Parts: sequence; C-alpha cells; structure tokens
Amino acid sequence: MLSKVLSYGLNGIEGFVVTVEVDISSGLPKFDIVGLGDTAIKESKERVKSAIKNSGLEYPMTNITCNLAPADRKKEGALYDLGIAMAILFATNQIDYKKIDDTIFLGELSLNGDIKKVNGVLPILISAKEKGYKKFIIPDDNYFEASFISGITVYTVKSLEALANSYKNGDNFLKLVQPSNYEQLKKKNSQFSIDIKNVKGQQSAKRALEIAAAGGHNVLMIGPPGSGKTMLAKCFPTILPDMTFNEALEVTKIHSVAGELDLKDGIILNRPFRTPHHTASTVSLVGGGTNSKPGEISLAHNGVLFLDEMPEYSRHFIETLRQPLEDGQITVARAHQTVTYPSSFILIASMNPCPCGNYGSKKNECRCTPAQIHKYLSKLSGPIMDRIDLHIEVDNVTYDDLNSVENCESSAQVKARVNKARELQLNRFKGTKIYSNSKMNVLQTKKYCALDDESKKIMQLAFDNLNLSARAHDRILKVARTIADLDGEQNILPKHIAEAIQYRSLDRKYWV
Repeated sequence: MLSKVLSYGLNGIEGFVVTVEVDISSGLPKFDIVGLGDTAIKESKERVKSAIKNSGLEYPMTNITCNLAPADRKKEGALYDLGIAMAILFATNQIDYKKIDDTIFLGELSLNGDIKKVNGVLPILISAKEKGYKKFIIPDDNYFEASFISGITVYTVKSLEALANSYKNGDNFLKLVQPSNYEQLKKKNSQFSIDIKNVKGQQSAKRALEIAAAGGHNVLMIGPPGSGKTMLAKCFPTILPDMTFNEALEVTKIHSVAGELDLKDGIILNRPFRTPHHTASTVSLVGGGTNSKPGEISLAHNGVLFLDEMPEYSRHFIETLRQPLEDGQITVARAHQTVTYPSSFILIASMNPCPCGNYGSKKNECRCTPAQIHKYLSKLSGPIMDRIDLHIEVDNVTYDDLNSVENCESSAQVKARVNKARELQLNRFKGTKIYSNSKMNVLQTKKYCALDDESKKIMQLAFDNLNLSARAHDRILKVARTIADLDGEQNILPKHIAEAIQYRSLDRKYWV
C-alpha cells in the first residue's frame, strides 16, 4: 500500500515542502530511502525501525521503499524521521490515513520512540505559513520556538507512541502551542553585566559609538594597547536600540538553523554580539561547509560583529566582508547548493596603529620602521576602509581620568537617546525592510540627506581635500543624518556634516 505524508526541508533559511512517500510491497524485508538525502537521512531507517518497535507498534517485515520528493533537491538532517514513521504507520493501516489532512510532521526519533528537537523549526513554520500550510506537529522541545508564529495551529508531542494513540484512539496526547508575548519576555531579559559609565575618559569614542548605535554604522577604533578599545566594544551592546519583533524573528531564524537557539525562550531577545577569534577558519566565519551552515557574520545579523585586532585576521576573510557590508547578505556557493544568508550587522573593529602599537601616540614612542608600519596597515585595503563609516582614534587615558569621581552617563541614558533616534528612522522607513540610516539606498540618501548651501560648501571642501570616494561621500551623509536624528532635527545642519566629516580623517592620517 502507498501512503503520503508532508514534511518540510530547508535551503538556508528558506523552506520547501517535502512529500514523504512510502510504498509497502511483498518481498524480502528491506528498507530503502531515496530522494537525494544526506547521511543522517540514510541512517534514519534504523531509528525509525527501532522507534516503531519500541513504541508498541507493528513494523512491517516486508519491502519498504521511501521517497522524499522532490527527488532533485538535496535534503539534510534527521527532521524527516517522524514523517517517515507516520507514513509507514499509515501504509500498514495502523492509523487512519484520512485524519492527517495537510499536517506537516517534523521531528527526530530516538530508538525508544521519543521525539527529539530539530533545528530550523522557526524558519520552517514561517515559510510553510507563507505557502498556505496551517497545521503542524513538532517535538515538545521546540514548543517555545513555535509560540511566536501566529495564524497557524501547532501541536507538540513527546513520543511516537503518544502521537499514534492520539490518531488511533482519539486520546489527547498533543499539546496545542499557545502564543507568547514578545514584549513581556524582552523586559525580563534586558539586563547587562557591564555599563558604559565604567569606561573612564574616551568621551569622543563614546560619542562616536552612540552615533554608530543610533544609525547602525560601522566603526574602526585605532589606538595603542590598553587604551580601552576592547572594553568600549563590549559595552556597545548595552546602548544598542531594542530589537523590533520582526528583527528578532530574522535573527532567530538564523540561530535556529545553526542549532544555537536557547529552547527556554524560543527567540533571540538581545542583539547578537559575535566576537570570533582571528585563528577561526574562513568557513566558520563566512559560512558554508558540508551543510552550508551560517557563519559568524550571519549569526551577527541585526547585531554586532566585533573583530579585535582586525589586521590579525586573514586578508582573505577581511576582503570577504565587502559583500555583506555593502549588501547586508552573504551568498555561500558550494558544489551541491547555493545559499544566501542575511548578514546585516554593525562591524566594530579595533586595531593598533603599528606592530608595537605606539605609532601616533601622545605618550609613548613608536619603535617600528616605516616599512613595518606600512606592511601592518596595508592588511586593511582601501575598499574595506571605505565601507567603515566612523574611524575613531583612541589614545591612552590619563591617571586623572582613571581616578575621576565625575559621574559618567550610564548605558541606560545613552540608550534612551539611541532609541529615540532609531524610532525616527523606523517611522521614516516604514513599509520597507530598512531599520536604520546606514542601510539607505541611493534614492533614499538623496531624499533624506539633502544639504543646505553652507553644508554643501563644507562637504565639497572635505571631498576635495580628503580625496574622498563616492561611497565615502554617501556614508558621510548617512552619518550626518543620524547625528541630526540624535539632535531631533528634521534637516541636516552644517554642524552635523562637520562632525560626520571628522570621523573620516584617520584613514587619511594613517594610510596615506
């Protein structure tokens, strides 16, 4: 007998429906799975066989052929186990086939019949909902992840035996997923263990980070060792604006696919802060591998990617950042599939100005030769520097700064201004997929970053004297727009454009 059950697959964070077809025919006992599955799918026949037997159900000792359609699309993971098991039970008339409707089954089976969690449930539910599917049965451990998607009916179940009894006897072993309140959950998880008020001195750097947080701009901090670059970067998440629900869903989809989602909350509540080590492989940073998994730059989506001592990273990886910094996404092309992941992050990079770290310092003398300095700085190319909006010089703090009793602004105070500025931007770009000034396209930049005559003169003077590129010109305008938003001004004033220009002078100081 032939039976068909629906399941779902993933290509990156985009899903596609998979029809699990099982045919039971006479012949020697055999179980074949076809349909371009990976090793985990090939091994699922052993898990399914043991799970059916250990759940008190009948496993047919005949010829079983299972096809995962469409047969020309690569399928990965153990999430098809439950669908395969249910198709066998339907094919052997142990469960009434008419009861399933268009239910989508997702879950990995253990040998004793328990249904274990799977990765990627959130993007699957979102994709399936968009294609008109309404009913799902998923593992109990994925309950909270599914609770943030409205307009569909999702049930969770703990074991194959419980699911079979629900269909056979009408017993209610299924748990209906109830919606979760994202705003309430976010309020309970908004505490940080550090605060920007604990950073002594560095007022200009703090100001630049506030601008970066308000507009989503990239930052490069240049300064000697011990000047506080790393501490400033670690405090940066505490002043970032709150994530909107749509932003949280985008982030959660990526972390769910990568298997890094906390099952207790079921959603990412705070903006990601990823700080990979410079010895990490390019695949782990960019994404890819056998299963084309997202890398660090995708896991930092809608959050922060912090590269401490940026020149220590491989030149190949640094140049790979060009596409995501410009387009907000990364395309991972491999032999069997091509996957595009969103990678719209704020890049926070730090570096020493030379190998010894004291080039340009007001306190210490540099011991490096001009050739050593040039070789060190040349690891960052002009195109990469052009894509970084704010270049900050962070010098050593003084003894008086460290022992000052003056109360500095807390992260909460700075964040309040950042949230206010970001709210203006959300209203400005309402109806688009843009959340911050840094992501404006050419037409939007022209519309929202218009300059008066005095500001145009300042801009022209800077463009000629600093030899700015067209990209640098547009990025200065976006930074000026953010500074104006922080001041609550509708139009960009000369003081805003002047402040934005001063953040583009360091690459001319060190790299020219």
